[in-house]
Amino acid sequence: MPMHLPFGSWPSTITAQDVAAGTKPLGGACFYKDQVIVQEGRPAEGGRITLVEYGTDGQHGQELISALFNVRSRVHEYGGSSWKIIESQNDVIIFANFTDQRVYSVKIGELEPTPLTPESTVDGDPQLRFAEFIQGPEGSVLAIMEDLRDEPVRHIVQIPLDGSAAEELTNIRILSEPARFVAAPRLSPNGEKLSWISWEHPNMPWDSTSLHLAAFTKIGSLRSKVIAGGPEESVMQPEWLDNDRLAFISDASGWWNPYVYQDESSRTTRLVDRPAEFAGPLWQVGTTWYLAESPHTLLCSYGRGTTSLARVHSDTGGIDDFELPFTRIRPLGVKDNWLLAGTSSMTHGEQITLINLETLEHQPVASSIQDLPDPSMLPSVEEFECRNLAGQSVHALLYRPAQEGYEGITDELPPFVTFVHGGPTSQASATLNAAVAYYTSRGIGVVDVNYGGSTGYGREYRNRLRGSWGVVDVSDTVAVINALIGQKIADPARIGIEGGSAGGWTVLCALTFSDVFTAGISRYGVSDLVGLVQDTHDFESQYMFSLVGPYPEAADLYEKRAPINHVSKISCPVLLLQGDEDKVVPPAQSQVVADALADRGISHAYILFEGEQHGFRKSENIVRALESSLAFYAEIFDFETDVPAIELS
Repeated sequence: MPMHLPFGSWPSTITAQDVAAGTKPLGGACFYKDQVIVQEGRPAEGGRITLVEYGTDGQHGQELISALFNVRSRVHEYGGSSWKIIESQNDVIIFANFTDQRVYSVKIGELEPTPLTPESTVDGDPQLRFAEFIQGPEGSVLAIMEDLRDEPVRHIVQIPLDGSAAEELTNIRILSEPARFVAAPRLSPNGEKLSWISWEHPNMPWDSTSLHLAAFTKIGSLRSKVIAGGPEESVMQPEWLDNDRLAFISDASGWWNPYVYQDESSRTTRLVDRPAEFAGPLWQVGTTWYLAESPHTLLCSYGRGTTSLARVHSDTGGIDDFELPFTRIRPLGVKDNWLLAGTSSMTHGEQITLINLETLEHQPVASSIQDLPDPSMLPSVEEFECRNLAGQSVHALLYRPAQEGYEGITDELPPFVTFVHGGPTSQASATLNAAVAYYTSRGIGVVDVNYGGSTGYGREYRNRLRGSWGVVDVSDTVAVINALIGQKIADPARIGIEGGSAGGWTVLCALTFSDVFTAGISRYGVSDLVGLVQDTHDFESQYMFSLVGPYPEAADLYEKRAPINHVSKISCPVLLLQGDEDKVVPPAQSQVVADALADRGISHAYILFEGEQHGFRKSENIVRALESSLAFYAEIFDFETDVPAIELS
């Protein structure tokens, strides 16, 4: 017989320490000889990122980067592809170091790297940054170079491997025309052609990009032609199939689908015509969604809320699906009929996985969650769909309270926490999430909302947020909660909402402009749009122009939307969590809200985390943030829990 206890007070074996220590962020991975190299985060080392060698059987090998270095780029602030193995007579790893953003080279098996680019730090802030390395002509690598010494500009550049540019910047060859943003450099197999994408303010890469193609000459900058993209078309991830055909992803049809451009004939062919996404938002450079398996086949990730693996035939457009037990999959490399992929599932979370493309046998190489929670503690996920006030579909992922052997008290409805993803051009995806299980195993439900503006459902769904940030995201989130309440799934008196960054903005807007929620947690959330436009980094400095309106022309709208100008409308308790080194959403954004809540006498707490940037990476801070959140809900929703109480002002 199950034990009946109040929702929220179920004893759980999933602790905040388990979530922090047991979750190892995984990045890219590649084959190297008979090994697999995996990018891993180290929460216990302040979030340092390193590279680790694994056997194909998952046997943990040596760390390849000295503990003095952090393999992380700051291009566009969000970074991305920050390392590359260059196989030659002396195999080396090329990587960007977080602290100084210089590019380094280190021989595999050694730990002392050699700098390849010059020092550029001014007042503690590197002015030259590099990312997305690819093998160039012999003795060089190609990469993105971000130059912040004056008006920000980005180029595709050629970096010599002999170290001659470590002291002399002019030895770095600028290849592409100046652009505000560039990404995805790709050299043809014969080294005679170079492709890349670019975009300009006020566009984001999911709004409009241009695909460039240039003959690769030995000297000087390259003269390119634009072969795809333009207004209202987002082109992603060019990949060469051979020396004439270039594959890429475009959303010209309303969905990110694969295409091929043939240079000799200047002809573009759409390979697949499906209402499904074969790509996503380019928040981090180097993100990939497919790979060229051969000159005639692509291995692609595609879907909507979840993604599947398919083989697309570039000659016929035929598509063959693989039946695999993953909710998300991202191809990373292929060798001897084995696919190396980033995968997600509800039972094992994020993993780097080897998949046999013939037998579909699969085996993990590395796992984000080191010690899997007791299966009895894990929730199942339901795809939840409802209608907003405009009659439009709204998508969400529903996780009901779940722990084997426990149920709530008769006639009691559970408290629910609403997760609001960041971005806002992003997506909540179904995977084993220890932070979700941290709540659900204690008897607290979670609903993760993919409001209008989220990716994964086509350009029309994504564009619903244009000019309406703070309106559509709030109304869609409220619609989901009202549906849960109407179906008697959630207790209307105990509805929390939490989110980080752009999700924190939606939290504050929801608390300000609706009365559905009874508690809210904002993690490094936006509260003042004017302050954000005036005090954020270049990549997102005009993001608001599409989400709200051009500034300063739409200054009145910015004032009207900002929660900070309407704090008097907030009537429920608020918890604010913020990193003191955040350059994306500066601490002033949270401090202003805390001050206003204090002036109004609204119950709240403000916790500033030392040494943290945009997102918490240090294990002790992840623990404190989780425990403070649970304690906050326990205080407001009146249930007992096993973490230290939180003091509210």
